Amino acid sequence: MDYKKKLEELILTVIREGGSDLHLGTGRVPIIRVSGELIFLVKHPVFTQDDTIGILGEVLEKTKIDKFLESQEADFSYDFRGEARLRGNAFFQKGLICVVFRLVPKVKTIAELHLPAILNDLARKKQGFFLVVGPVGQGKSTTLGAMIDLINNEQARNIITIEDPIEHVYAPNKSIINQREVGIDTRDFHIALKSVFREDVNVIMIGEMRTPETIATAVTAAETGHLVFSTLHTNNASQTIDRIIDSFPGDQQDQIRSQLAASLLGIFSQRLIPRITGGLIPAYELLLNNSAVSNLIREKRTHEIDVVIETGTESGMIDLNHSLMELVRAGEISIENAYQYSLDPKGLERMI
Repeated sequence: MDYKKKLEELILTVIREGGSDLHLGTGRVPIIRVSGELIFLVKHPVFTQDDTIGILGEVLEKTKIDKFLESQEADFSYDFRGEARLRGNAFFQKGLICVVFRLVPKVKTIAELHLPAILNDLARKKQGFFLVVGPVGQGKSTTLGAMIDLINNEQARNIITIEDPIEHVYAPNKSIINQREVGIDTRDFHIALKSVFREDVNVIMIGEMRTPETIATAVTAAETGHLVFSTLHTNNASQTIDRIIDSFPGDQQDQIRSQLAASLLGIFSQRLIPRITGGLIPAYELLLNNSAVSNLIREKRTHEIDVVIETGTESGMIDLNHSLMELVRAGEISIENAYQYSLDPKGLERMI
């Protein structure tokens, strides 16, 4: 089998069908995900273990394949003809190799992504800590990409991203953009993040905050005059704040609580909902930090933040249920999907 040709054929299928993911596994046919649904490509032959390794050989150097066979896990990125970029993960299941590719959407504007215009204002801030959160595959990186690109196109700033792997590749415009990939350009997130203080940086984008050390350094960077963006796999704003604080030992929690209350710009939580006409559209929650929110964080009353969001519409905050209802009223999504993606279905029912 010509593995390069086969991989390109499958990637073209994903692009042509408007898909998001490609699943390859030993003992099964290729599978793609379109609008959240898995589609089995039954016209393709079942992959053997040699086929899966052959595909890996097209995206990983031999040394990295050897490392994968030893560690049994590998993250990577793949540039497809300069036309599309994919991030990937290889793993074992029942002793067999599987590979999953995710198509990284081209950088779009906040308006093109159907996101609230207030994100433009947040991207123009000079300093602070802004988080985009949500489950895996809900467009967090794409949203951050739009915000970084807005800065790049409007302001002369030094932007450094720390990613594993690099997803969106930016063409520098008015800004300097240095993109560092963990495992290639730096050993880990924390080491790279500590280094940015000596690199005359204005804007820092951390692909994911995985350790308390990374979180602490990110919050300190926001306090000391930098604009810091990152992501977490959490469901909403209040859970995000609790997750950050709970990741620290008890004797350090008051300090991080105080730092977070002072440096936080906001938390944006999003979900991609199937559209009635096909495709996906985001529903979202936005918490903006103000004196009331800061006090709740300091006073260990994060459980009250949901109420602040619900009542903070005039100040620009967005409640997820209101976002879902607007999509229902606009005919974009079904009421059934609104209930399915709501974190408070009873509250949504009261709005109908």
